[in-house]
Amino acid sequence: FLFSSITDTFETFTLSLLSSLLVDGPNSPFYKALIESGVGTDFSPDVGFNSSTREAYFSVGLQGIAERDIDTVKQIITRTVDEVIAKGFEEDRIEALLHKIEIQLKHQSTSFGLALTSYIASCWNQDGDPVELLKIADKVSRFRQCLKENPTFLQEKVKTYFKDNPHRLTLSMSPEEDYHNKQAKMEAEKLEKKVNALSEEEKTQIFEKGLELIALQSKPQDTSCLPALKVSDIEPKIPFTVLETTLTADEVPVQYCAQPTNGVVYFRAVSSLNTLPEELKPYVPLFCNVLTKMGCGALDYREQAQKMELKTGGMSVSPHIIPDDSHLDVYEQGVLFSSLCLDRNLPDMMHLWSEIFNNPRFEEEEHFRVLVKKTAQELSNGIPDCGHLYASIRASKNLTPSGELQEMFSGMDQVKLMKRIAEMSDIKPILRKLPRIKKYLLNSDNIRCSVNATPQQISEASKEVEKFIKGIARSKKERKPVRPHVIEKSSEAKPVGSEMFTGLQITRKLVNDPTFKPCQMKTHFVLPFPVNYVGECIRTVPYAAADYASLRILARLMTAKFLHREIREKGGAYGGGAKLSHNGIFTFYSYRDPNSLATLKTFEKAVEWAKSGEFTQQDIDEAKLAVFAAVDAPIAPSDKGMDHFLYGISDEMKQLHREQLFAVNSDNLVDVSNKYLAVGKSTRGQAVLGPENADITKDPSWVKR
Repeated sequence: FLFSSITDTFETFTLSLLSSLLVDGPNSPFYKALIESGVGTDFSPDVGFNSSTREAYFSVGLQGIAERDIDTVKQIITRTVDEVIAKGFEEDRIEALLHKIEIQLKHQSTSFGLALTSYIASCWNQDGDPVELLKIADKVSRFRQCLKENPTFLQEKVKTYFKDNPHRLTLSMSPEEDYHNKQAKMEAEKLEKKVNALSEEEKTQIFEKGLELIALQSKPQDTSCLPALKVSDIEPKIPFTVLETTLTADEVPVQYCAQPTNGVVYFRAVSSLNTLPEELKPYVPLFCNVLTKMGCGALDYREQAQKMELKTGGMSVSPHIIPDDSHLDVYEQGVLFSSLCLDRNLPDMMHLWSEIFNNPRFEEEEHFRVLVKKTAQELSNGIPDCGHLYASIRASKNLTPSGELQEMFSGMDQVKLMKRIAEMSDIKPILRKLPRIKKYLLNSDNIRCSVNATPQQISEASKEVEKFIKGIARSKKERKPVRPHVIEKSSEAKPVGSEMFTGLQITRKLVNDPTFKPCQMKTHFVLPFPVNYVGECIRTVPYAAADYASLRILARLMTAKFLHREIREKGGAYGGGAKLSHNGIFTFYSYRDPNSLATLKTFEKAVEWAKSGEFTQQDIDEAKLAVFAAVDAPIAPSDKGMDHFLYGISDEMKQLHREQLFAVNSDNLVDVSNKYLAVGKSTRGQAVLGPENADITKDPSWVKR
């Protein structure tokens, strides 16, 4: 549906709110009518309001539908529009949306300026008034006034822009059988025709141009004319964060960090997975995904969604796998609970968490099926955008014990599991697993909490957290960890610099598998893509090791000075590079890459290049500046102290790592290249996601999936 010009800022604001009311969340009319109908698996891409063009537009539809249901979907959309015009929207939903805007205005992110710039860019480009666009509080007041003066204000907009709007387009897309083979054949024929039409002189000319391009790509660029920072411009010391750790009556550690959060409270909790039986583990991501969407206590899933929108800025649950900072084979496994709310809504938010922990509802089978299909579809759709991450996760699977869990929770194994569950005719056996997982996870054993709030709000927050901990159940019987090797590791308890603790410790229960042996594995996932996603991972050293800083600088140096040129400029991939993860895995990757085995050869050449030391001091300084840009990236008040709470990394450890980064020199880089990255020195894994590949098929060392 084509809307009005985006230069009319109030009309655009109103239509943006109207679009959210129509499609966002399980209480929205289009969600109820389309998603819950079971006709498709999820909304179509780009659903909702879009104001990036001169005339804004609204799009709604379904994906994963049968061709015979196209007319049904059109009828559902028309019927839903008529129902909205007749019934309007509940007042609570409008209030929840305005509450969301209030939180967005108060929540401080590190990319605030960038977000504002992208928000005003389209309107300003079309000669709209950018200042007027930023007066959001005025628009909210005017919007409230319009609703007060005319209770059918929004229904009239729906009638104008949906019912009576002739400017609409209906688009349906259906997959063609044997599409990729037909496309390859068509391209080959087209290429042959073009080549045959060339004269010998033109062929020579193209060949010479190609040689010229390669020579140009291989020539070092003269960057001396560009302004540049120096390593000496970087602050040698980091500011230390004041943290306070207390124990509740139930001996649950809580970290408090007083910050200028602008009247917003941020709550997080981590619950351990150590006692969860192994057969339930693959279902943890699904459990996390649906926990806040199935209802709790007296609230069904619609009422719960409404309450969350009215009282919080969102409540999320996600798997939490954190490698130890000093041992590659030791890690923490748990689930992270996160939420935020305005100061005044803190009791309501903590009450919601209490209900979710004590009385989650897992009865709604049909709604569960809808959530499963939606999740499976989103995972499947995400592969083309994140293929290099899936390749890297698979390549690192057999290098550390946590790698195996990472693949299970967020790799291709999880994508395949969700696809299988979504296709099950009887989903009850899966639904029955959720209360079992709840029994092990949602209690006050092995839990720790953190709160970031304004100094004035900390004491109120501590009362609410104490109440929450007292209100959630402890396990009725002592549960032993499934893996017997558990290491208790405490955070720094002594005052360090100006980072202050109250003398109490946060103890993290880490898992160790003494029998684990890293092994090499090559995996090829055959997928219907025209390009490849390549990952190669090498087991190196943990965060606290002296060589970690050198490897981190080396990854950046290789990316900028070798891999970008070879993989993107010469190889034709969208991108590629190297990175060192917190878990000590050194990763080479490429995405949307026409090559696969040739790219793996390029990774080998990158190591040879690093071993030869063919880089200048300026190259090293540039790599250091790029690494420090990440190390010194601004931290929002909501995230201060999180490295300590989530990873067990203190400011003292960060300062030591900083000093190690400053000290890295050319010899260190050559040394770590030889010590860890050279073939045969460390265990490595490789993975490729992409089309059929005859060379890989012929090679018995590759596992085809």
